[in-house]
Amino acid sequence: MTPPRLRRGRDDISRKRTVILNTVIIFSFVAVFARLTDIMILQNRFYSEKARSQQIKTEDIQARRGNIYDRRGRDIAINMEMESLYCDPEETVATPENVGKLSSILNMEPKALKAKLVQEKRFVWVDRKLSLEAAEKIRKLRMKGFGFMPEAKRFYPRAALAAHIVGAVGKENQPLEGIELKYDKFLSTPGGKVRMARDAGGRVLSTGLNMETKGNDVVLTIDEGLQYIVEKELDGAMQKWRSVAATAIMMDPYTGEVLALANRPAFDLNAITRANRHDVRNRAVTDIYEPGSTFKIVVGTAAIEEKLFPRNQTFDCSRGSIEVGGKNIRDAHKHGVLTFEEVIQKSSNVGSIMIGMKLGRERIYDYTRRFGFGEKTNIDLPGEVAGWIRKPEKWSATSLGAIPIGQEVAVTPLQVLRAYSAIANGGYLVQPHLVSEIRTPEGRTIFSFKDTEKKRIISEKTAFAMRDILKGVVEEGGTATSAAVDGNSVAGKTGTAQLVDQKTKRYSKDRFISSFVGFVPAEKPKIAMIVVIHEPKGQIYGGVVAAPVFRIVADQALSYLNVPRDNSPVKNLLLVSR
Repeated sequence: MTPPRLRRGRDDISRKRTVILNTVIIFSFVAVFARLTDIMILQNRFYSEKARSQQIKTEDIQARRGNIYDRRGRDIAINMEMESLYCDPEETVATPENVGKLSSILNMEPKALKAKLVQEKRFVWVDRKLSLEAAEKIRKLRMKGFGFMPEAKRFYPRAALAAHIVGAVGKENQPLEGIELKYDKFLSTPGGKVRMARDAGGRVLSTGLNMETKGNDVVLTIDEGLQYIVEKELDGAMQKWRSVAATAIMMDPYTGEVLALANRPAFDLNAITRANRHDVRNRAVTDIYEPGSTFKIVVGTAAIEEKLFPRNQTFDCSRGSIEVGGKNIRDAHKHGVLTFEEVIQKSSNVGSIMIGMKLGRERIYDYTRRFGFGEKTNIDLPGEVAGWIRKPEKWSATSLGAIPIGQEVAVTPLQVLRAYSAIANGGYLVQPHLVSEIRTPEGRTIFSFKDTEKKRIISEKTAFAMRDILKGVVEEGGTATSAAVDGNSVAGKTGTAQLVDQKTKRYSKDRFISSFVGFVPAEKPKIAMIVVIHEPKGQIYGGVVAAPVFRIVADQALSYLNVPRDNSPVKNLLLVSR
């Protein structure tokens, strides 16, 4: 039997142990509670964000660009859902076999691929916007650490159609050319995010798109049908004349809406990275050239507006040449005595220079600038140049003979077309443009092209007088009878310009630019158009090379637009009923 004293001693020790243990437990709970309070309340935000950063990985993804449509709502540029391959380098096994298989499917250098697979990151893009075939092959490999995410790839359903208008984007959706570049701030939008949930080991549990956004849609002034007609006939001309390049622009002369614009060579918008700069260059607005005889409307219109000559004025061009500043300038063909109208109709250099001499330097320069030459048209395309014409005080001794016939002046095809549109519409300089409207993804219009107050540059009477003269160019005796459209009157002008030889710095004897610019129907035009053929082989004259292209395109375009013929029974009946 245990003595009472010993029993009491043991009880005291037991009680002390219990007190100590309870005290330790209580203090532990207090410490844990204090720590939890600190973590869950006082530093809740800090630890929550730290946990999220470990559990959720957020990566930028490209937002969907807005679509581009033609004037009738047909798709010009859209987005296609593609799959992009990513990897977690900590999970992947970069064996030579795996690298070899994957690099073969991706058409990627093995070294470049392996460099991605061994990065010290938990997320690395391997390749973006894969073809469905490539993605399926990679899935069948069942390689650890790889995954797919959906991304939007820009797609152009018509491939090369309207290539120089639309432009294109790169692999990262960065704008490269055309409308895609000019209107990028509307078409693009801040990118979305993808959130990737991970377990404690860092393995991806799920992916999901968040904050998906889409840019605004752009509606163009071009008509896909007209664009196709223009491009088809331009291809035919390139092949027939074996030319270096070609440009054609069709525009509404009253509104400045560009209905079609094409250059050759062209390129596939879906493969712009394989195109060279020669193909991508938008010659309609970036290339300057001496316009030749298409420029003669400047001195012709100026003379009419200034009332310099009586209606029966004649010009003796029988010599076939005229001396200016010690230089003889010749006509392509000798003419006799010509009336003012015949000077333009037969494109006489001698007669045009006589008119220019009567006008003088200041007035020629003034009317050149009135027609918009020497300044940008401010069309909504990147890369436009202004061209040039020297101020009168800097003209040479021969300038008064050169400028009236389209030499010593540099223009773009669009500038020439705008000048002729002023004749077509009664004397107003219009604003060429390609975008008519911009809409939000919800369909709300945020931009609509509004005609500013039109700038009158010549009187209506002068414009109509020049229009009638230009009609004569396309009629019997003119230089462009091959531009005549059956059933509709055409007004226009040919141009045949020599190129300067870069070695000799003189005009070449075998390199030319052939052009024709006009509008139809002449009295109330539906379209104005210019055709420029660079360095044709076999023939050089604008009336032979470019004018037939105008005729074929115009004939198809008027039919497409349901424009009645000037001499059709329906139109004559309407005139009689009035």
